[in-house]
Amino acid sequence: MSDDTREFLGIGWKFPLQVTASGSVAQSRYEQRIEESIYLILSTARGERVMLSDFGCGIHELVFAPNNAATRSRVVQGVRKALTAYERRIDVLDVNADSSSGQDNLLLIRINYRIRINNALGNLVYPFYIQEAA
Repeated sequence: MSDDTREFLGIGWKFPLQVTASGSVAQSRYEQRIEESIYLILSTARGERVMLSDFGCGIHELVFAPNNAATRSRVVQGVRKALTAYERRIDVLDVNADSSSGQDNLLLIRINYRIRINNALGNLVYPFYIQEAA
């Protein structure tokens, strides 16, 4: 796929913010930009951005919830809703949340998606910690 058609995927500041050896802000491009955007959406709690109070993902409201099927279901629903609303360059194919063996406070959120412009498949695993006070 040529760079002209991939321009739709975007070019922007790298997330998390980084500085290159020459002193400029590092950039990410295309598919990498989408993956970073997904991490940004999931890492932002709703209400955290003053001018975009609805932006972000509602999973942060569950940080002290018990690690059970109901909580995992709410996490899946919140992730799917946030990605559908705020990352329009992808189709969310599947989202699931599983407990990590040996770490009761860790949920591994697995996301499978398709990039709309080129039908490329992508996936990532986002670690989410619950019951931090325990």
